[in-house]
Amino acid sequence: MINMKSKIQDASAYIEEKFQENIDIGLILGSGLGELTKEFEDPVIISYADIPYLPRTTVEGHPGELVIGKLGGKVVAATNGRLHYYEGFSMKEVTFPVRILKALGIKMLIVTNACGGMDPKLYPGALMFIEDHINWTHNNPLIGPNDEELGDRFPDMSSAYDKDLIILGQKVGEKVGIKTEKGVYVGISGPNYVTKAELRMLRLLGGDAVGMSTVPEVIVARHSNLPVLGISCVTDMAIADDLISIDHDEVLKVAEETSPKFIKLVKGIIDEVEL
Repeated sequence: MINMKSKIQDASAYIEEKFQENIDIGLILGSGLGELTKEFEDPVIISYADIPYLPRTTVEGHPGELVIGKLGGKVVAATNGRLHYYEGFSMKEVTFPVRILKALGIKMLIVTNACGGMDPKLYPGALMFIEDHINWTHNNPLIGPNDEELGDRFPDMSSAYDKDLIILGQKVGEKVGIKTEKGVYVGISGPNYVTKAELRMLRLLGGDAVGMSTVPEVIVARHSNLPVLGISCVTDMAIADDLISIDHDEVLKVAEETSPKFIKLVKGIIDEVEL
């Protein structure tokens, strides 16, 4: 059996054959947010199918390609297509793109998602910086033997989301005229949307938004000692007493409608961040 470190080396070596420059920032794009990659200068696009050991995405709104190019004066590698636990992938497969990005030399990770808003102050189209998260997937990508070369056995999660990056993101939002919020993201396994009773429970636990991604990737990013900025795009309101039926097409529609201000915010952050 090939170990994780060898898989990471093979995958990153393949990508380095296609793109030889140093990469500054890793970017994980959520459902319907892939339009940002069209802003890249001189992009190199690599299909997941061609990258060793990287599974193919199966969800609409996730093309399954790594896009590398210049954005906001930095070299950015974006995963345009997320791997989800509910697709049947293991947690180690879900988080393999983060391992690859770390091996490619990124200095920070921006992770984005489409989510449901549980806090009444949120609304469809709102952009929320993630201050913290609750892992309600009932699994963890670090379970199993630990390779100390990849990270500590017991990584600290007290500041999983970099406070300085959140402050920078808020300042950029104010500068470009985009209202932003802050909150706690709850990661669930999916693929079903939550029930009213589950929403009441998650809200009582301190959650402001809920979604089916992000948490495993952030755990591995912190295991890899990468600073993380998390941005959620609220696509629907997940408030128990007012819960209405929602489907994935509607999630994609709202995410795509929000894309212009999302792009403006992320480009501004990348332009101003100091690495």
